[in-house]
Amino acid sequence: MRKLLYLFILFSMISWHTQTHAQRDFSDVEIKPIKLTETVYMLTGSGGNIGVSVGPDGVLIIDDQFAPLAEKIQTALNNIGGKKPSFILNTHWHGDHTGGNKAFGKDGTIIAHTNVRKRLAEGRPNENRPTPPAPNEALPVITFDAALSIHFNGEEIHALHIPHGHTDGDAVITFTKSNVVHMGDLFFNGRFPFVDLNSGGTIKGYLAGVEKVINQISPNTQIVPGHGNLATLDDLKKFHQTLTETITIIRKQIDAGKSLEAIQQAKPLEKWTEWGSGFISTDRWIETIFNSYKK
Repeated sequence: MRKLLYLFILFSMISWHTQTHAQRDFSDVEIKPIKLTETVYMLTGSGGNIGVSVGPDGVLIIDDQFAPLAEKIQTALNNIGGKKPSFILNTHWHGDHTGGNKAFGKDGTIIAHTNVRKRLAEGRPNENRPTPPAPNEALPVITFDAALSIHFNGEEIHALHIPHGHTDGDAVITFTKSNVVHMGDLFFNGRFPFVDLNSGGTIKGYLAGVEKVINQISPNTQIVPGHGNLATLDDLKKFHQTLTETITIIRKQIDAGKSLEAIQQAKPLEKWTEWGSGFISTDRWIETIFNSYKK
């Protein structure tokens, strides 16, 4: 009886999630291209920022936002001189970065870290808003563990795995000749980040990943964040500094034996109120730090 009840609840949750996603209105979303170099663009819209390489070899994209936006994304690619993508790189598995996989994977090759394929294939049933398993055409067909390079449109496009950062399948993508870096959700420009503890993400790994990128890029590197405006090295350093300072404050509260509720009520991060105005509120950022270090 308990098993039947569990299956009923699980089915109801999946149905609710599917209906909610289907009802979301993307009609007003505009996919806007920002030219970074002669061959590299950043596309904004709804969901994670998209990186694009357009040139004589064709089109490569990094992430593809939500499924209903695939047609608009393709129109934007056409407008900057591209065609259907030959390659699709996923920086991690979340649906606002991989939703278009189903559409673009029919004609292009999807590439991602091994854990991205695993998590997309399995879905996430045990959540308040469960994610169903992705169809076969939306799954990466080429996977890597540590790093991978694609030689395309006159440059090496290098993917580097960052262990246990935003998730357990994050990749930072570097256009080595163009000096452009796409960080996926290892960078929320000017906002507190989402660290998905249920997908193998950790605060410690996130900080280490950001620091690694800082140490590898130059002052004139253009940085495409997962969310937010096109950024510079100074923006990334400010992001790292803010995370470091806020984490230190909350860890001291944890070490003092305070509960999550007590820490949140004390508002120790009031100085960074603006940083909590995005997807992750200040209270949720405190909760993420608390849960990550309390374990």
